[in-house]
Amino acid sequence: MVVVMDGRASAGEVEAVIMRLKEHGFSPHPIYGVRRIVIGAVGDRRTLDSLGLENMPGVERVVPIMKPYKLVSREAREEDTVVRVGGAAIGGNQLVVIAGPCAVESREQLLAAAHRVRQAGAVILRGGAFKPRTSPYSFQGLEEEGLKLLAEAARQTGLATVTEVVDEYSLELAVQYVDMLQVGARNMQNFRLLQAVGRSGKPVLLKRGLSATVEEWLMAAEYIMSEGNEQIVLCERGIRTFEQSTRNTLDLSAVPLVKSLSHLPVIVDPSHATGDRRLVGPMARAAVAAGADGLLIEVHPEPARALCDGPQSLTPAQFAALMEELRAVAAAVGRAA
Repeated sequence: MVVVMDGRASAGEVEAVIMRLKEHGFSPHPIYGVRRIVIGAVGDRRTLDSLGLENMPGVERVVPIMKPYKLVSREAREEDTVVRVGGAAIGGNQLVVIAGPCAVESREQLLAAAHRVRQAGAVILRGGAFKPRTSPYSFQGLEEEGLKLLAEAARQTGLATVTEVVDEYSLELAVQYVDMLQVGARNMQNFRLLQAVGRSGKPVLLKRGLSATVEEWLMAAEYIMSEGNEQIVLCERGIRTFEQSTRNTLDLSAVPLVKSLSHLPVIVDPSHATGDRRLVGPMARAAVAAGADGLLIEVHPEPARALCDGPQSLTPAQFAALMEELRAVAAAVGRAA
């Protein structure tokens, strides 16, 4: 349920409601909106009548939430959540583009990519230091050395950084170096990892699982938010279907659907969705038109020599040209880019 506080409720009245909820076994999560404070409460609804919350000072109304995901739902928060990562604000009017190589391979490769994507208009640098791969013989990432290179690239360019974490060990290292943590598709339902990133205090980029339903995706976000971390960005990256012509099937209908169900920002990864650089541009433009708050695009200085995902990576020149196209689409739908 959510407890909607009156816009004039005092801090003491809010705290009194929180204490009442805790006394009856509920886990309260205050959400501070522009107009009012809402307290999300997870617990046994059968005890709701005995709480007497409606009669407490400062309480406007109590609203039961019927969906299995509570804190991430629109019922818990009407206003869009804006997640701040460095100087970027994901979920506002500005279209946010995250770009960079799939994996950090070398200092020369990462710095070249970082400077070029920044020049083209990206505001967050992506780069994998820990790479969960289908084959155990594929490149697995530079680990801490890769994280150090991301931090150096951030210092040189001013870009914020995001990297994937795959377990609690990689999480402990990553929080020391990057601005945002990514939970990949393969780990979307790794509930221990979701809880750990929820406790990290860092913004989280949560990718949709390989065959996950929208509800399962939002439930994964609920795991993170239930640990007190509201800084979650959802990423649609295609789902596995019977189609084999593309790497995955990009579900663009999920963008407006999820934005109607949840207050969290939604971005799209056309690179992993298609697996083909020829399709990245069209799908990126379509994602912006569908209402995506941002894009995650793979860019490599020399895609032909990339150690992973070269066929879906744009060259810096291709990325710069795409950014010009995206500005036109963003303007057409009332967004800045």
